[in-house]
Amino acid sequence: MLLLVLELPETTSLKDKRKVVSGIKHRLHNKFRLSCSEVDLQDSLGFAEIGAALVSNSPVFGEKVLNEAVRFVEENFPVNIYESQIHSEVYG
Repeated sequence: MLLLVLELPETTSLKDKRKVVSGIKHRLHNKFRLSCSEVDLQDSLGFAEIGAALVSNSPVFGEKVLNEAVRFVEENFPVNIYESQIHSEVYG
């Protein structure tokens, strides 16, 4: 699981914010096959919180993909990563 808290310094309206957040979610889904959602801070103009999940049979592989996703967001979108958390669980 991945939790990203993003600072959005260039957004001037909630419409701008939705455009940026939707773009991030769409690209993470297409490039990394992550399930993504805006999980909090929906009313904040300057910040967004996105949760993402990946199911894998290898915790090492899963964490590698999630770290790549964090770098991808940092390098390709007009946001600052305020906080990121990666959490793995093993079942069975």
